[in-house]
Amino acid sequence: MRIGVLTSGGDCPGLNAVIRSVVHRAVVDHGDEVIGFRDGWRGLLECDYRKLDLDAVSGILARGGTILGSSRVQPAHLRDGVERARGHVADLGLDAIIPIGGEGTLKAANLLSQGGLPIVGVPKTIDNDIASTDVTFGFDTAVGVATEALDRLKTTAESHQRVMVVEVMGRHTGWIALHSGMAAGAHAIVVPERPFDIEELTTIVGERFEQGKRFAIVVVAEGAKPAEGSSMALEEGGTDMYGHERFAGIGNRLAVELEERLGKEARPVILGHVQRGGTPTAYDRVLATRFGWHAVEAAHRGQFGMLTALRGTDIVMLPLDEAVQTLKTVPAERYAEAQNVL
Repeated sequence: MRIGVLTSGGDCPGLNAVIRSVVHRAVVDHGDEVIGFRDGWRGLLECDYRKLDLDAVSGILARGGTILGSSRVQPAHLRDGVERARGHVADLGLDAIIPIGGEGTLKAANLLSQGGLPIVGVPKTIDNDIASTDVTFGFDTAVGVATEALDRLKTTAESHQRVMVVEVMGRHTGWIALHSGMAAGAHAIVVPERPFDIEELTTIVGERFEQGKRFAIVVVAEGAKPAEGSSMALEEGGTDMYGHERFAGIGNRLAVELEERLGKEARPVILGHVQRGGTPTAYDRVLATRFGWHAVEAAHRGQFGMLTALRGTDIVMLPLDEAVQTLKTVPAERYAEAQNVL
């Protein structure tokens, strides 16, 4: 069998672990040949690839990022490139393609699968927002980075009697904010799923100082917004060339609002892409390795148009079109749990 693999969308801790697993399972156990397309779907559309053997993946298990590179391709460009991609697959003699990526990547994979390409998807996102799988690799690492940052910020916040507003990733879902905020004992958590009332948030933070506390930590997901009719204004950021919403800097804006309303110094801290980089945790390495192993097995069974997913402790195969229908958002009961322990 000849297998092509690619990584698309934002980078994520654990991508290299999937690549390594695919190569080891395919080459060692099945005698397959594996190639890697450079820079995601662009590599497939332009037939830009490299050979992936055991030497190529040696020592990459613990590396962040992706040795294949990644990029985003405009949806229209991808739709127009289905025939070209099909021609490249035929010319290269590929029996399977394993794309590793998040919501946008999986939608593209589903499009190409419906166009007749032999696709087995692997879900990836630090946001943990793919509904078909209980957890995605990269999430555990991102939460760990955010939690460590929050732990560190507590000491400086207390020393200077400040409010620290820490913005974490989470465009449409607040899983990183929820988990890191709970793990670090933050005093307020703001997520996209629940538009916030600035008056209510000010009261929550202010009560800490009224009780004699010297600092407060507020965790906010980048996609969080004030409730309709709120006295806090937030400018719209528009959209980028790929149709993704741009955010207007909720962390900075929220820090200004709280400082003005409380009369306490408030500092924004934007963690940004530091959450994406660096060494993946042991959990993410194991999950990524399992996803790669099962993707190769699915290809050998001819289970195309599917993706790997974690259900409980088992890896299962689910239809791609099912995986891209909805996002996994933070439910009300999970948010209520967090509120009870803050």
